[in-house]
Formats: sequence, structure tokens, C-alpha cells
Amino acid sequence: MWPDFAPPQVTTGEARAAQKTAIRSADSRTCGRVSRAQTSLAICPECDIMAGDVGESQRRDGMPDGTEAIETFLRPWRESLADPGRAQVATLERLLKRYAQTEYGAAHGADGVSSIEEYRRAFPVVTYADLKPVLERAMRGHWRAFLPEPPQAWAMTRGSTGQSKFIPMTEADLDERTLCGPRGLLCYVSRMERYDILEGYDLNLNFPSVIGSMAAEGQEVPYGYSSGIYAKYNAERARLKIVPAQEEIDALGGGTTEEDWERRFELAYERARDKNVTMVIGVTQVMIRFGQFMKRRYGVYPRDIWDIGVLLPTSIAGIQTKYRPALKGLYGDAAIVEMYGATEGLFAQQMDEKPFVVPNYDVYFFEVETGRGVTMLHELRRGEHGSLIVSTLTLPRYRIGDVVMAFGDNYFRCIGRERPFAFLRYLAEGVLNGDWEGIWPGVLRLLRGLGSSYFIALTMP
Repeated sequence: MWPDFAPPQVTTGEARAAQKTAIRSADSRTCGRVSRAQTSLAICPECDIMAGDVGESQRRDGMPDGTEAIETFLRPWRESLADPGRAQVATLERLLKRYAQTEYGAAHGADGVSSIEEYRRAFPVVTYADLKPVLERAMRGHWRAFLPEPPQAWAMTRGSTGQSKFIPMTEADLDERTLCGPRGLLCYVSRMERYDILEGYDLNLNFPSVIGSMAAEGQEVPYGYSSGIYAKYNAERARLKIVPAQEEIDALGGGTTEEDWERRFELAYERARDKNVTMVIGVTQVMIRFGQFMKRRYGVYPRDIWDIGVLLPTSIAGIQTKYRPALKGLYGDAAIVEMYGATEGLFAQQMDEKPFVVPNYDVYFFEVETGRGVTMLHELRRGEHGSLIVSTLTLPRYRIGDVVMAFGDNYFRCIGRERPFAFLRYLAEGVLNGDWEGIWPGVLRLLRGLGSSYFIALTMP
């Protein structure tokens, strides 16, 4: 058991502000030797500081150093939003080349597919249960049965909807997650000119990245939770400063009891309490549990210790409605920038102040099964909802089990898991939470549908 730590002497007002200022001053670093990259945030070769890791002293001509790198990083995504139809065709072409390298893809004629319609005819919509036999072959070491390259790890789901699933994560797949992961954060930083956020640490509350390994063709391949795997990989590739280190979390084991989580939370508090924590990225429910733990154990909230600029919560519907009050109460004035991700990928993120997410059309291929059949996500009508089907580097036409709704202009929201009356449940929760912006398009569409049915009934002989 990790030792208890006495709560810091923090009060409201001047004392709290003084402590936060001291933490920022002690931990902040600046560097003027920043080079720019074309596809990622620039790194200073001498001190490994991100291009966005700058302070007021580095502003010039009213533009913080690193702005060009951020805009370059976001450009492929922004261009895909300008013409999602074209972007999705290009994405599918790229994915099909990878599928053709697998036995599964070859069996479905991936190398002969030349259009979206042919893709739908050749590849069926599948669930995890459908893919389990071929995934088990890949887990035993015969990875070409389903994957274009060897897996770097296998990601476990948390089993929130049943037994845990094992999803392969290849190096190319992890690279794409690293490409998508920072988009919401960088949009906010650039839009609000909060470049100081990039100077600080991300409070790492993620699940363990390694809880075991499996033997595959004489090699041990690790498996763990996707949030931890992504955090570890992102820290290595994107130079994101996280605290505590993912390896420290992994060392505590993969247990999921209350005691296991308290050990992780104690570690996070011990390592981060004197750091300049400016962001928290991760699972919404864990963020809330950590804040409650701090109040219960130490008598303070995260907002009392750190000047957190932004939260990037994910993994559950209702972040901007149902869970927003709790997040604000625990973490203070931090902006809430929603990310829509799952074990299978990082699919969308909030782009601006609107409480909706915008898809990564340049990385994933999106379809939706609606009452009128299967259609492209970007063709979904305002207020229309349906079951999301994603195609990733490792999962062709995978029915993920989420219901999404369109709000026009590439704005969407995951409204919950597939279950009876999911849409009506969403509308009811929206009324209770006062989320009129989130439910009104769906209500109008529902009323139009009822009106059309009534008119047809009246005109029938």
C-alpha cells in the first residue's frame, strides 16, 4: 500500500493563488531553439520541449511560437471537413491497400474494390463476436490472418457491456491515434491563445497499459487497457509530459477494486501535487472518481491544487450535459473539450465552443445504419440518428455499438449505446438536463416523422 500524504495547506483566495503561482514558476521551462515539423508538433533537438511549450517571452509579432506548427498539424483534418465525401473516398482507398495485405481482406477481394458501393458488397458489417475466431488466430501469432503488420499490443475493453474484448493495436494504428489525439487540445489552445497549457503536465489517471502478456510465435506480446497504451505511446512519440509516468501506474498492477484505484490515485496525487498540471486527458468517470477521492482523503479538490486549463474527457455519452456539472465542480474553470474515442480508435473531438464532436474523416471511414439503410456519416441528416460503423486500419466495417446523431455541418454526438429506446432515453435525459440544443433537432425530426405517418394514414383508403 502506498503511504498516506498529508493534504497541503491550501485555502481559498490569496493562499491558493500563491501556491499555484509557485508551482508554475518552479516547473515552467522555455526554449528559443524550436524547429518546426510538417506533420507533428516541433521538438527542440537539444531539450525535447514541444514547439507549443513556450511562454510570454517567446511571443513575436503577436503570434506565439509554435502557432504555424499547430496549424500545419491540424490542416489535413480541416481539409477533410471542407470536403468529407472526397476525404472518405481517399481514406477508404488507403485502408483497402492495408486490408489487401491480410488473409481476411484477400478473402473479401480487397484488391478488387474500387468504390464505396463495392466495398459494402464485398465486406459485411461485423461485430466483435463475428471477428472473434479470426482475432483469436491473430492472438496465437498468425497475425496476417487479420492484420497487415504485427500487433504492438492488445487492448482490453473494460467490459462495461459484457465480457472484455481484445482489440489489436499495431504501430500504424498507434501512429494514427497519436495524430488524432491532440486535435481537440490544439484547437482549443490555438482558438483561445492558451499556449501556456502546453507548458504544463497532463495528469495521468489512465488505466494500466500492461497487465499481462500472451505468447505468439515465440514472442511475448503485452495486453492492457487502451487508455494506458495510448498515454504511454503518446508520451514517447508526442513528447507529452504526463504525471505520473505510465510505467509507475503499470507497476501497481491491473486490479479494478476500490483499493486498486485508491493506490493509483494516491500515486497520482503524490507525483503531481507540486507540478504545473494544466490538463487532464482520459476517461470521464475516472476523472470524477479522482476528484471525489481527493476531497475524501485530503480535504481538497483538484481545483484547489492546480490551475488546470482544459479537461479532455472521453469514453461516455453525456460529457457536455450529464457529467459537465460534476467536472466543473471538481476541476473549477477548466474548459471541457470532449473527445469521442473507444478501445477501437479515436474517432472525433470537439473543434470549437459548440458541445458536439467533429469526425476524423482523414483517418477513419464512417458509415451509419439508419432506418433508411446504411449511409455515410457525413450524409446523415440533421436530427437523424443511427448505429455507427467504423473502418479502421485493423477493423473493416466494424459495428461499434454506439448510436450517433447529426447536428449539421459535420457536428455529431454519441447519444449512447445500442439498446432499446436509446433515442427516447437520450431525449428524456436531455429534457432533465436542460440540453435543448442537443435534443431539439431530434425532436423536430421525430415530429416530422410522426406528422408524415399521420398524413399517410389519413389519405389511405
